[in-house]
Amino acid sequence: MLKFSLSRRRIGLVGIAAATVLAASACQAPATIEKADVAAWRAKVLPTVSGTVVEDAGKILNREPLTKKSARIPAGTYTFTMICDGGGKAFFAISAGSSKIADATAACNANSDVVKIKVPSASALTISTTSVDVPQIFGYRLVPAAG
Repeated sequence: MLKFSLSRRRIGLVGIAAATVLAASACQAPATIEKADVAAWRAKVLPTVSGTVVEDAGKILNREPLTKKSARIPAGTYTFTMICDGGGKAFFAISAGSSKIADATAACNANSDVVKIKVPSASALTISTTSVDVPQIFGYRLVPAAG
């Protein structure tokens, strides 16, 4: 009889502990992209590397494109690394002047995607980022391709 009584107490204590943990976690709001610290996220998933010529990060909260214009960069072949999180895909359009030089897509699963792009002549680039799967957080960098 004593054994049965101790087992019931243990079961009861385990039940109370589980209920307490569930109640505590239910009170904590889940992290959302709207409240995400972009700089901290980017530093963790896509840190700056030596030779970076263009980089950016931000939040896509609606379906409007976010556009960044770079400083003038030399002609050549570059590696464009992009990452996003939040589900779906993010789309990147890269132009030099009025000429589109690349379209790239990243799957928003917190893994980076990489493409090579060719900048035909020294120019400033315009990089437009958009998605239909909002909200998302994104980052990218452009570095000269190893060669």
